[in-house]
Amino acid sequence: MKTLKKITLVLVTTLGALTTQAQQDPMYTHYMYNTLMVNPGYAGSRDALTVTALHRSQWVNFKGAPVVQSLTMHSPLMNEHIGVGLSVLNDKIGPTNRTSVFADFAYRMNLTKKSKLALGISGGANIFQANLSSVEVNQQNDPSFQNNLSNRVVPNFGFGAYYSRERFYAGISVPGLIQNNYSKESQVSGTTLLGEEQRHYFFIAGGVINLGDNLAFKPTTLVKVTPGAPVQADLTASFVIMKKLTLGAMYRTGDAFGGLIGVDLTNQLHVGYSYDWSYGLKTGRYNSGSHEIMLRYDFIFNSKKQIHTPRHF
Repeated sequence: MKTLKKITLVLVTTLGALTTQAQQDPMYTHYMYNTLMVNPGYAGSRDALTVTALHRSQWVNFKGAPVVQSLTMHSPLMNEHIGVGLSVLNDKIGPTNRTSVFADFAYRMNLTKKSKLALGISGGANIFQANLSSVEVNQQNDPSFQNNLSNRVVPNFGFGAYYSRERFYAGISVPGLIQNNYSKESQVSGTTLLGEEQRHYFFIAGGVINLGDNLAFKPTTLVKVTPGAPVQADLTASFVIMKKLTLGAMYRTGDAFGGLIGVDLTNQLHVGYSYDWSYGLKTGRYNSGSHEIMLRYDFIFNSKKQIHTPRHF
């Protein structure tokens, strides 16, 4: 009976990523370090060439569970008002795989001596594959699972606004404005609609409050809104100790809670790890939680330029 439940949940998880009314963008516990993936206005905001790599294994020991890798890089140009970036994503769920490559551009304006507003756009493509014939189904020769979908390329573009000060930031964004359809051809059933991309709306915010010379409180949040799905919010409370060690706890509404730890190995290299456990899903009883590893490095080529340390966001 448990095996049957697992198979059913795998199918729900897999096909849920393809339904027309569902949240489809991957989640990150380290969203506060992976801002460029959701908001192109963030490009160039760290005044360095910043490269961030992230790997997430969700619902460990659950067959067909999501596995996500992302790589972002961004930098200001010679003109400090212009920021550019590149975002690459690989998102695998069950027999489906989506690879995304997007270029990011941001125009940064000085509102005051201490605050900036950046408006960003992104453009690129999603490459979608679905190995549906590998799915075990009760009804043999089901035409919906006979033909695979290979390398379906669809373009998209996004928009974001990002406001920042030294100890506070906030942003709104829509990373994918086009709602593309994914369909496949079948000699038996003709054209079959597998799913439709849904527009995702993001709100992000965070701040740093000094509690002493060697202790700071760093609250952050990410709110995701998708038509036809519950509003989902990540709430994270972190403490920065000795300006090097970060310890935090996170809560994701209706889904998970967990913890984070991060270390600034140098002024340019940050390493982070997080673990979260699903409490609100039926999958929680069948998995060992979700693990995430993050690396961020700031390449500073102009040694004469003064870079503020630590850079909180």
